[in-house]
Amino acid sequence: MTGEAPRGRWSGRTDWVGRLNAPLRSFVHTETGSARVVLVAAVVALAWANVDVSSYESVWGTSFSVQLGDWRVTHDLRTWVNSGLMTFFFLVIGLEVRRDFDLGELRERRRVTLPLVAGIGGILVPVAIYLVVNAGETTAAGWGVVMATDTALALGMLAVLGPRFSDRLRGFLLTVSVVDDLIVIAVLAIAYPEHPSPTALLVAAAIFGVVLIVRAAGVRWGPVYALLGLAAWLAVSESGVDPVVVGLVMGLLTYAYAPAREELQRASEMFRLFREQPTPQLARSARTGLASALSPNERLQHIYHPWASYLVVPLFALANVGIVVDGELLTRAVTSPVALGVVVAYVVGKPAGIVATSYLVARFSRNRFRPPVGWAAVIGVGTVSGIGFTIALLIATHALDGPELEEAKLGILVATIGASGLTWLVFRLAARLSPARRARALLGAAEGLVDLMTPVDSERDHVRGPGEAPVTVVEYGDFECPYCGQAEPVVRELLADFRNVRYVWRHLPLTDVHPHAQLAAEAAEAAGEQGMFWEMHDLLLAHQDALDPADMLRYAEQLGLDTDRFREHLAERRGMDRIAEDIDSADLSSVSGTPTFFINGRRHHGAYDIEALSAAVKSAFARAKLRPEYHRHRDHRHEETPEA
Repeated sequence: MTGEAPRGRWSGRTDWVGRLNAPLRSFVHTETGSARVVLVAAVVALAWANVDVSSYESVWGTSFSVQLGDWRVTHDLRTWVNSGLMTFFFLVIGLEVRRDFDLGELRERRRVTLPLVAGIGGILVPVAIYLVVNAGETTAAGWGVVMATDTALALGMLAVLGPRFSDRLRGFLLTVSVVDDLIVIAVLAIAYPEHPSPTALLVAAAIFGVVLIVRAAGVRWGPVYALLGLAAWLAVSESGVDPVVVGLVMGLLTYAYAPAREELQRASEMFRLFREQPTPQLARSARTGLASALSPNERLQHIYHPWASYLVVPLFALANVGIVVDGELLTRAVTSPVALGVVVAYVVGKPAGIVATSYLVARFSRNRFRPPVGWAAVIGVGTVSGIGFTIALLIATHALDGPELEEAKLGILVATIGASGLTWLVFRLAARLSPARRARALLGAAEGLVDLMTPVDSERDHVRGPGEAPVTVVEYGDFECPYCGQAEPVVRELLADFRNVRYVWRHLPLTDVHPHAQLAAEAAEAAGEQGMFWEMHDLLLAHQDALDPADMLRYAEQLGLDTDRFREHLAERRGMDRIAEDIDSADLSSVSGTPTFFINGRRHHGAYDIEALSAAVKSAFARAKLRPEYHRHRDHRHEETPEA
């Protein structure tokens, strides 16, 4: 982090942490918050339809047209929501899928295999159940209704019902549900088109080809892609295929990458020029420089994700959930093959398909491909995946109509409640296991990806704590960074709490914004040559406003160092190569800001207050099937459950 420390209450987050790699934690928080809004919208729709169904249908049946000369597109309001606004929802899904392939767990392609097969199994088994229940009926055409998982609601329920250390669990759910979404889009395009037009589809394919050419040419101007996306949407709409597919494809074509330090330094220089001469031209250059440091994927997620989560999906629920629940519908639903097929497919078929295929893949690959979580967590992902809500309703509006559509909607609502109840039961039973068995049941034995490219070397790195500790916390820091200064007491408290944790400091002086950072790092190395690295480290972070050369000599005298030797070390810049090695290791691990923490090689996303770091450390112990050793004077922190 660079610049001034924020005033007021400190959140313990750096700005770059909120941006880098579009962290899963930020994605989940948006989804879980929007889940409440979606549920409220669904309740409002049901109440509205049951109080005055005629007004409900008249509002959503209102016709709207867009006309340009002789050309006109006309749809009712519900269709504009379902096929227009929902395009942005699928754009966000496509962006998240691409981010996960470029920067997330799926960047190691081997890890795609099991979630891919589990997602396919979670589709085939429910579809088979639905077709069996509806065998010989015209309603068998609604088999696509039971394919999808509502990612937003599923994540929301997992946040409420699942364990608190569940980042890996949520990541597994996201990967499985993404497979559902991709296949569902293909099904919408192939199985449920209206009056298909091959010519229009060819035009749409040509437009996507232009998108690829423009992207390869390095064009980053957003309006170009917006116009091409709009043209593709119109072409696909004319083809008879639901144009929401355009959002997913545009998202998948939008690459993600971590901001490089060189780009951040360039942006800082542009801002410095504006600070020295605040003109409109330099202001525009500074804005452009700041935006260009982020990947297009990240910028688009920042723009559209909140809108999709808090407006588009709730509007979709409001437009589609409204059904009249009366005695007649309930009587029909009890014997309706549509309603029964939907409920059984989601509540039984989804978890059965996901768990069975995950087990078979792990078994026949001899655990070469295994779930990233334990089997209790896999079952929990299976049950919560039975929440199909949003996308199930979308397919139902294409596949069914009349009474059958009303029965399908009721079945979707009942399945959502049933899947949530089963998920609660799974994690409730897991919580009753002993701590060791619970850790294995929820965390499993799969190794996570290692984000720290240069391993810790106890002979070279600056280490605090026991050298053979099972959990290692690495911080890339800058002695002049105010956020590193704020993190220092947190790290001290962490080491005071846990006896078997070691802490490593690596240098990352951000010289473009902190002019004294390089000198401070070299002073720490000069002190380290005399065995006083950590003492100098503590002094520098405690006096970040006094890092001039004279201050360095004063600190050396205060620590009782040989000042002549210290001054000679600084004059000859002997620590520069060592610091450069740390900077190179930071570049290899895509570290571009400070402070950045790694815990047992995994990047720590989010806050770095004592609660967040302690939880991440406990999670690392749980993954290692070990228990942390606490200092006796910190008895109030004794906990037996692996949380993070």
